[in-house]
Formats: sequence, C-alpha cells, structure tokens
Amino acid sequence: MMKKTFFMTTICCLATIATLNAEDTRWVGTWSAAPQLVEPHNMPPAPGLSNNTLRQIVRISTGGTLVKLRFSNAFSDLPVTMKSVAIAVSATGAAINSATEKRLTFGGEEGVTMPAGGEAFSDPVAFSLESNSRLAISIYFGETSPSVTGHPGSRTTSYILAGNHLSSEDFAEAITTEHWYIIQGIDVAASQHSAVVAALGNSITDGRGSGADKQNRWTDVLSERLLNNPATADYGVLNLGIGGNCVLQGGLGPTALKRFDRDILSQNGVRWLIILEGINDIGGVRSEETAAQTAQALINAYMEMIDKAHEKGIKVFGCTLLPFAKSFYDTPFRQEACKTVNEWIRSSGKFDAVIDFNAIMASADEPGVMPPDVHTGDYLHPNESGYKKMGEAIDLNLFQ
Repeated sequence: MMKKTFFMTTICCLATIATLNAEDTRWVGTWSAAPQLVEPHNMPPAPGLSNNTLRQIVRISTGGTLVKLRFSNAFSDLPVTMKSVAIAVSATGAAINSATEKRLTFGGEEGVTMPAGGEAFSDPVAFSLESNSRLAISIYFGETSPSVTGHPGSRTTSYILAGNHLSSEDFAEAITTEHWYIIQGIDVAASQHSAVVAALGNSITDGRGSGADKQNRWTDVLSERLLNNPATADYGVLNLGIGGNCVLQGGLGPTALKRFDRDILSQNGVRWLIILEGINDIGGVRSEETAAQTAQALINAYMEMIDKAHEKGIKVFGCTLLPFAKSFYDTPFRQEACKTVNEWIRSSGKFDAVIDFNAIMASADEPGVMPPDVHTGDYLHPNESGYKKMGEAIDLNLFQ
C-alpha cells in the first residue's frame, strides 16, 4: 500500500508540474528547516505526538497559489503515521483563519505513514499563500516513533493538544514548546523569474539569540529586504542552519558535508548559496598542532561544496567567520586557524562573492571582538540587533 501511495503521489505531481510548465511557472522553495535527530531534552513534551494534534507556525518567504509540503522521518527508527494534515493562515498564537484551511492529501489519501528513515510529499493544493506571511501546519498523528526527526532550533512556539483537534481554533489548553517536528519544507508554484537563496550554517544562521516568535534571524532580515526590493521581489530564502552543527565532524545533526545534497542540492529553485559555517569546527580544536590541519580541512570542504553547487549552476557566496575573542572558544591557536580560513575566503577567488561578516561584526575599538550591543553576552552569538546588522549588510545586487 505504501508503494502505491507514493507512486500515486508521483503521478499527481508530474501531472501538476506539466500544467505549471505550460503556464510558465515552476516549483521553488519558500520555507525549509534542516532535519536532525531530536536530542532527549528537546523531545515533544507530554502528551507527546502519538494520537494527538501538533500545530506549528512557519514564516513564508515568497508566496504563491499552489503549494506542496515535505515531511521527514529521516532519523526515526520506527514508522510515523500522520492521519490527517491541514494548513491555514496563522492568526495570533495558535489561532488560525479557519476560512483559509485546506486539508492535504498524499497520493489522493488523507493520511500517510512514513517508514523509518523515510519522508513524504503532499499532493499540490491550491492555497493563497502571501509573501512574508505566517502559515499554520496542523498534524493529527497516529502512532509515532520514540525517536523523533525535527528541528529543535525553531525559535517559534508550537502547540500540542491531546486528541484530534486539527481544525480547532481553540488551543487554549495546548502544551507549548519552541521546537519543530516532522516538517521539512514548503514549495510554491512561482514564475520562471523566481529563485531561491539557500543559507547553510550553524547556530548563527539557525538564529540562536534571535527573538522567540519574531522571525528575525539574519536570513529573515535578508528575505524581507529581497521581497521589498522590486528587482528581487520574487526571491525566497531558505534557512538551512543547525545549531551546534559542524562542517567536518562532530557537532549536532549531520555535518554540512554529509547533509549538503539533501539540504541544498535537493531544494527547488536554488540559484544562490550562502555558506556561513566552520566556527564550531575551529572551536573543537584541542591543540596548536591540529589547528592548521583543521583550517586546511575546512578550506578543502568549502571547495568541495563550491564545486558541487557550481555543477548545478548555483552561485556560492562565502561568509567570513564572525569575531569570537573573549568567547568560550577563544584561544590563540583557534584564532590563528580562524584567521587562516577567513583570509582564504577573502582572497582565494573560489567563491562567487564574499560577505565579510567578520569585518561587519567586529568592534572598532577591540579587534577580533564583537561589540556588546550586537551579541548575546557570550561574545559568540549575535543578538537581535546583531542579526539585523548582518541581514542589512548583505548587498542585494549580488542577487540580480
């Protein structure tokens, strides 16, 4: 039955895409979150997901009138059943505009079971999705897995209510948590002119230090600027940051190298890639002897990702690593490794362009230190003002 369901989904999508092409439109990503195995302290709170309703809110970049959603069970060791799924325009908190609600189908069926390690794509559905808006995704689950696939760093409130409350506007009794579960991406049917900026990174891209439910990461700031600029108003931004992530090894979630094909190359409509990652690799260096090796390994990894993106016609913008003096990562040999990496990013010519966040975020009075008004107090993670500064510093001419 599972094979039949996904076969039907494929046929449905192919037919829809043929119609889209005839109308001079194509699928592009408008929202995404990089999936990972959810750590024990970030698991869904009681009553949990099984046989209950989860409502999650996401910020859309570009709008459209036809949408499809992607769900992930990639890191779970048992199947996950979604009995029914609905989308609606988000109102305040967990409230929705019920007049906009649409039920999703999967190969024409109301529900779908994702096998362990699998994923599911909804059938395309007509839906009026406004640019820079909030979408509520409500899932009524059947049985779920003890291990959960999700994105802990949502900085966005999700709502769990016992039982089936898929269409309910009353979530007053819901249990709240600031994590996303199961949802992975949203595509919209857009004009051929539309394109996507994908951002690959760690917690500084994921938005640690940004405001809860404010959607004000540097990627959000960039997205709003693109939408408000007539020449780039059709361009979306996908945030593929994972807090604690590394490029090479260790960290949280699959490394940037291991997840590159899934999180970047599998996205629809990506024309530009912004890479801001490597500080956790450098922060993990334990000795002066291995610092230079890590720096070179990072450079090699950047070149590998650049080559793979260029093969797909994607331009790659390299971001220098932010200042981290006085942070818990600060040692002379880590500073030297960072200097080596940043100098290569600036001068190698391998990137199609360079976004010099190190210079943008450095104190004029203390070299190598972020000024107190742009970080959270740890001298490593930007605060809301810092993310605003980063997002506003990116030259929009890079995307024309």
